[in-house]
Amino acid sequence: MLMPGYYLWTIGCQMNQAESDRLGRLFELWGYSLADKAEDAELVLVNSCVVREHAENKVVNRLHLLRSLKNKNPKLKIALTGCLVGQDISLIKKKFPFVDYIFGPGSMPDWREIPEGFILPLRPPVSANVTIMQGCNNFCTYCVVPYRRGREKSRSIAEIGCEVAELVRRGSREVVLLGQNVDSYGHDLPEKPCLADLLSALHDITGLLRIRFLTSHPKDISQKLIDAMAHLPKVCRSLSLPVQSGDDTILASMRRGYTNQQYRELVERIKTAMPDISLQTDLIVGFPSENEEQFNQSYKLMADIGYDAIHVAAYSPRPQTVAARDMADDVPVIEKKRRLKLIEDLQKETVGKANAALMDTFAEVLVEGLQKNKWQGRTLGGKLVFLESDLPLEGCLVKVKIFKTSPWSLQAKLVNILES
Repeated sequence: MLMPGYYLWTIGCQMNQAESDRLGRLFELWGYSLADKAEDAELVLVNSCVVREHAENKVVNRLHLLRSLKNKNPKLKIALTGCLVGQDISLIKKKFPFVDYIFGPGSMPDWREIPEGFILPLRPPVSANVTIMQGCNNFCTYCVVPYRRGREKSRSIAEIGCEVAELVRRGSREVVLLGQNVDSYGHDLPEKPCLADLLSALHDITGLLRIRFLTSHPKDISQKLIDAMAHLPKVCRSLSLPVQSGDDTILASMRRGYTNQQYRELVERIKTAMPDISLQTDLIVGFPSENEEQFNQSYKLMADIGYDAIHVAAYSPRPQTVAARDMADDVPVIEKKRRLKLIEDLQKETVGKANAALMDTFAEVLVEGLQKNKWQGRTLGGKLVFLESDLPLEGCLVKVKIFKTSPWSLQAKLVNILES
């Protein structure tokens, strides 16, 4: 007898991906098997994102495609989670009456019994995502996340430690600690631990090779965290440090809680402690009232710091946010696209030069798996590396020599296996 099939459609951040992985494991415990496509499934889960208008439009289009599929196959069950689901689920039910199950981001489905202690997949990936907290207390004026995921709620160090130890026992070699604002981890717990304390606790787990974390908020990064990153060898020299704008007036309008100069001083402290740090950032162009001079402040900041990755997006109003309610979306679309293109071109040039400097150098790479007949992995700084080898390298820490570079990845030759 064939098992019923389930299909996952996920868009958005790594937290969404981590939650989909966990839900997929739950569906398997319920007796479902993973289907190759939605047409072959009896249960389809849509894990949604509404941080950008473009993402929300994709979610809505996907749901309407599934409605057509459900009309042809009335037995199909559709489940919806993620940030499209706000605190008032009844509104979503009215908008999408054909969806069978709706539950909030970070929540678990409630239509069947969930096994006690359920957390982990049977075969976790080499690099496993671990959610350490949910929600956000910052209420940046452009961001819908606090309205969809609620206030910050941290998991205990003991609980996270147990999950990570079990992931490592089952084969993971790296964990990526996730939260909307990981730098405020622990402030809501009775013992008031911080992210640095959590990093120190996880560092002692035997078999764990690397620890990453994201996403950070510049106003909440402490010197204790910087020192922990600098002195704990397993913590990757990679930091996502979203700036969102380089202009003080726009930053204040966004309610980011820092200035251009304060951000620069923070970067300087981080680079002093870790000269080899790899920095990534997020940037919004075309925020309400942003003029050419203010955009140029952002451009100059990007050029001066020289990030390893810039995730840039054109501003789009998000329902419920202060910016959507109180600020005019007054930057023309064509101007937003022009500014977006300028930042993308700058990133390509900057990262291309930085990666070119790595030609003929050696690097340590944690191999995550095969991608189009090549092994794929990442350096300690998070740079994507591809290498060819007939050896079974998945999960191995290897030494490689870089022989080809581009702005997006590195090509390398295997030198030797450091740890298997």
